[in-house]
Amino acid sequence: MAHAHDNSNVKRIWIVFGLLSIVTIVEVGLGIVKPDSLHLNGLGTSWLNWIFIILTLVKAYYITWTFMHMEGEKTWFRRSVVWTAVFLIIYLVTLLIIEGGYLYDTLSPLVRW
Repeated sequence: MAHAHDNSNVKRIWIVFGLLSIVTIVEVGLGIVKPDSLHLNGLGTSWLNWIFIILTLVKAYYITWTFMHMEGEKTWFRRSVVWTAVFLIIYLVTLLIIEGGYLYDTLSPLVRW
C-alpha cells in the first residue's frame, strides 16, 4: 500500500516539474527572441511584459497550490491565502508600471536608454 502512495507522489512531482518547466521555457524563449509584435504598448507597458507578468503569476499560483498543499485545505483558507497574494502582486506590479513610466518619462531627456 505504501508503494502505491509513493508512486503517485513521484508521478505528481514529475507533472509539477513538467508544467513549471514548460512555463519557464516559454518565458526564457520569449526573453531571448523578444518578438517585435509584442513590443507595442498596452496598458502602461509592452505586451511582452504583460505576458511575463501573467506567466510569473501562473507559476507562483501553481507553486503555492502544490507545494503549500492548498488543494487539501478548506475553501475559505485557500482563498484567503491565494487571493491576498494575487491582489498584493497586482498592486505591486501596478506601482512598478506607474513609477517606471514616470521615471522613464522624467529621465529620458537626461539618460540614453
